[in-house]
Amino acid sequence: MNLDAFLKIGETIELGSHTFTADEIKRFAEKYDPQPFHLNEEEAERSIFGRLCASGWHTCSMWMRYNLQARERTTAAEWDGPGPRPTFGPSPGFSNVKWLKPVYAGDTITFTRAAVGYRPLASKPGWTLVSLKGGAFNDAGETVFEFENTVLLHTGQQPA
Repeated sequence: MNLDAFLKIGETIELGSHTFTADEIKRFAEKYDPQPFHLNEEEAERSIFGRLCASGWHTCSMWMRYNLQARERTTAAEWDGPGPRPTFGPSPGFSNVKWLKPVYAGDTITFTRAAVGYRPLASKPGWTLVSLKGGAFNDAGETVFEFENTVLLHTGQQPA
């Protein structure tokens, strides 16, 4: 199986775009990150951000949502490779998470992903560890969020 082609190694894929509304930002913040600059316009104006902005965790959560939707589209496509279609498993983790610019109410953010490499797991035959770079940018083309992560991929292929 050609994992380079399946994973589109080195290609940055746009996962989708999302417009963050003030109401959505406040609802997320009330549940998960109740800091004043995420909850209240007046408090946000007095903060370092100058206006209402989304929690970084909200931005990260939306990346995951669009990532999974893109994965569903990929897995719905016809499979013509050898053997069973590879299936994604869990992620062992994220690193170098950076919120580089605030995501303000009204901003439309586009989420991206790029597979940068992979290696078979000797400890788990049939599984491959895929390295990814994720990110997001605003309408001005400015990167607002980036990170690195890994995900397990079940290929079903046993080492020779």
